[in-house]
Amino acid sequence: MKNKVKILREGKNMTQTELAEKSGLSLRTVQRIEAGTVPKGFTLKAIAGILETDPENLLSEDEEEKSSVDRAKFINLSALLGFVIPFGGVIFPLILTYKTKDPVNKELGKNIVSVQIILVAVVSVLMIISPFIQRLLSVKIPLFLVFLIAFLCVKLFVIIKNGICLNTKNDLCIKLKTSFL
Repeated sequence: MKNKVKILREGKNMTQTELAEKSGLSLRTVQRIEAGTVPKGFTLKAIAGILETDPENLLSEDEEEKSSVDRAKFINLSALLGFVIPFGGVIFPLILTYKTKDPVNKELGKNIVSVQIILVAVVSVLMIISPFIQRLLSVKIPLFLVFLIAFLCVKLFVIIKNGICLNTKNDLCIKLKTSFL
């Protein structure tokens, strides 16, 4: 909000005092709006009219969306605890997701946890059957290590890829079509 009003005002070569006089608002009100206070009703319409823009253009949705996915970024990063604590990549993101009140972050968190649950389930099954596959194929290399290293690489890739997408698109790149949480 601060930047849009200030940029539009300066683009019209107006001072804060001139904007206040032309809009019928006090100078202090204009200063507060440029400092970050969100105007409503008459104030919003008056400033938008003087700056010759729609009131919706003054309300900064981009900043709100960007800040709204900050919690989802934290939930995504908390999945890294799965490298240190068994099932930590599911437990901690799940706790953070259910403590989140924002519906956007909650949905993103559910998608993050769903992917982590699938990864843990797949690696668990592979770890259980790896000795049998190793004996069946007469392989000397312990297969559970191969599965474990592959799992860690895939988990790291998913966390990094989703982190990048949250920063650029405010959405996840790797998610299930339907979340089962």
